[in-house]
Amino acid sequence: MREIRPVMGMPVEIEIVGEGTKPAVEDAFAYLQAVDERFSTYKDTSEISRINRGEFAPETASREMREVFAIAERTKAETGGYFDIRRPDGSLDPSGIVKGWAVKNAAARIRENGQQHFFVNAGGDIAMSGQNANGEPWKVGIRNPFATDEIVKVVYPKGAGIATSGSYLRGAHIYDPHDPSRELRDIVSLTVIGPDVLEADRYATAAFAMGKDGIAFIERTPGLEGYAITDTGTAIFTSGFVTYTTP
Repeated sequence: MREIRPVMGMPVEIEIVGEGTKPAVEDAFAYLQAVDERFSTYKDTSEISRINRGEFAPETASREMREVFAIAERTKAETGGYFDIRRPDGSLDPSGIVKGWAVKNAAARIRENGQQHFFVNAGGDIAMSGQNANGEPWKVGIRNPFATDEIVKVVYPKGAGIATSGSYLRGAHIYDPHDPSRELRDIVSLTVIGPDVLEADRYATAAFAMGKDGIAFIERTPGLEGYAITDTGTAIFTSGFVTYTTP
């Protein structure tokens, strides 16, 4: 069963292979919708919007919100400050963590519903398990940021998580916390493969903010591999990335 629905301001694709998959699909979408209601900075009624309005302190937030804040703080420390959910205007925006976190949790719920063969894709943040409907390993295409209907590289994550950060679809939505006014032009697409989709997502955001230094950061971070495309169309990838280019 394969469904694509708009959630969190983007098309979310869930495919589950097997029998009795509908309850698992519905549960996963319901969970992702609930995450959006809590974390969306575009919804006035969300918990994060209420925190940003000063209605209550972050320390008294829900368990889920505090969990995301803790992951964000750890990521900030681990990336030398290149990941920061505090915006230049002082507001908090955990979007760079929430998507990967939510996809990871949705995948866990699908497993709890007894399904082992599935694929979840929320705007390029992808979790997968088992095999596709043809009994083959799941594969993911990395798009050409200059011609998005073209696939420039196919990867086989083999159960790992994958996340892509870039400016070619959503515009300049990532910034350098050390220099917020600096335009991030050097890299237009950065795909990271990690132990799970949350790890891939949080490091992809930070590495993209580093510009051309980002792929070197991914190279020296254990458990991660990356594939970057520069503003001139050149591909730069980590030494172990080739591991994921064959089934």
